[in-house]
Amino acid sequence: MEPEAGTAGADGTEMAAPEPGRCAYFVARKNRFCKMIPAPGKRFCGEHGQQEEENDRKRIPCPLDPKHTVYEDQLQKHLKKCNSREKPKPVYFVQDINAGLKNVAEIPEKQVPISSLSKEELQNLIIKLKKASNGLKLCLKEQILSHQALQEALNDPKNGESAFKHLKQQASILGNMEKLHLLGPGRCFVEFGAGRGKLSHWVDVALQNVENVHFLLVERATTRFKVDGKHKGRDSIFERLQVDIQHLCLKKVPILEKKKLPVVGIGKHLCGAATDLALRCLVESYTTCCEGENEEPATKRSRTDKTEVASNNSADNESNKDNWKPVAGIVIALCCHHKCDWTHYVGREFFKSVGLGPLEFHYFQRMSSWATCGMRETTAKLSTSEESEDQTNDTEEHEQTFSGTDGGSDTLHGILTVEERKEIGFLCKLLIDHGRIEYLQQRGYKAALQYYTESTVSLENVLLTAVPSLSLIPEPTT
Repeated sequence: MEPEAGTAGADGTEMAAPEPGRCAYFVARKNRFCKMIPAPGKRFCGEHGQQEEENDRKRIPCPLDPKHTVYEDQLQKHLKKCNSREKPKPVYFVQDINAGLKNVAEIPEKQVPISSLSKEELQNLIIKLKKASNGLKLCLKEQILSHQALQEALNDPKNGESAFKHLKQQASILGNMEKLHLLGPGRCFVEFGAGRGKLSHWVDVALQNVENVHFLLVERATTRFKVDGKHKGRDSIFERLQVDIQHLCLKKVPILEKKKLPVVGIGKHLCGAATDLALRCLVESYTTCCEGENEEPATKRSRTDKTEVASNNSADNESNKDNWKPVAGIVIALCCHHKCDWTHYVGREFFKSVGLGPLEFHYFQRMSSWATCGMRETTAKLSTSEESEDQTNDTEEHEQTFSGTDGGSDTLHGILTVEERKEIGFLCKLLIDHGRIEYLQQRGYKAALQYYTESTVSLENVLLTAVPSLSLIPEPTT
């Protein structure tokens, strides 16, 4: 039974009475009364009705989600409408279509933490890492660009520091897309890990006078503060796909099935394994199904582009149809390599080609966090209490919390310096990303890695871009 108002709580302090018109149940965990509104004539809300002595109806935990209760005599009715019930799968849901590894025998057993490795074991891992990295391009090209669509927002004095940094990243992503001629009409932009949909929002702003543009925002969780509502009444079409990328079959999305538009895959800080799932979604499950299905000539590029695609030559048109790719390009800002997974990783063949396997991958993806562990204190101060709710809710996951990886300041104390850890972490990230580049190259894409923003703006400042090698879109003119 709930404590009476005015009696002492668990900590010995005097408890106030419940607010007028509110539930009389005292929630010991929160050290306050429940704030739900009971039915007329009742002292308790529906959740705590079992506490009312005169109520003979029994409440039981919901079998679908024991975090809430239900009247036992209304259980069957509740199960039909409970928010935790299994909902019908959408037409584009195909179980594990982008999951990757099928042979579970390859998956290594849970390994000991890096901090538990002996000095010799750690040194052997580092030797393998440096040997595998030998010959890789260690200095990435800086491609820090901007786009006029965000200039007004970038100059808005109301922006806090965190919001300004996000805008700079989005502007550079759009600038890189423009450089690759991916901003144009007759496209479907698929934003993976869309969250609130800010990146798609700015792409739409950049293309506000362009026809036949569609957006698919892929996000497995329900999201608050979405910006989708800003696009109602516009010519572009926004559609949310609430599905895990692992199970997304783009070929079965109605708009793509109907229009067969060239797809541009985009993402801002697509976390860990989600990047590999997205690449496989675009390059394998979608591309394999769609190649050869398109019978229409390539769509003309925007009139604002200086370089026009020659479309009046019949021989060129015939060649274009042969070379058409359903995926026009990929632009993804990479993030959180320590959350990668060998099961989903697209670069497994590259790792095997340099003598590495799932065991080394396990440790390298853990060690990748060392690349940024020395700068985390600065990052944690990005959001200030003075910033608006709109800004603070836009903070990236890797800026809010840091996984319990083996990158702490007390890890490997006396074996490696902070600078050495940062260098090794960088090599781990580069090696994992290079596997992704080789995966794309082997499938007919011209792929590259570049720094798209300064490290002071984001610690995760590497952008992966890819366009078909035999692209219909001409190379940018210098």
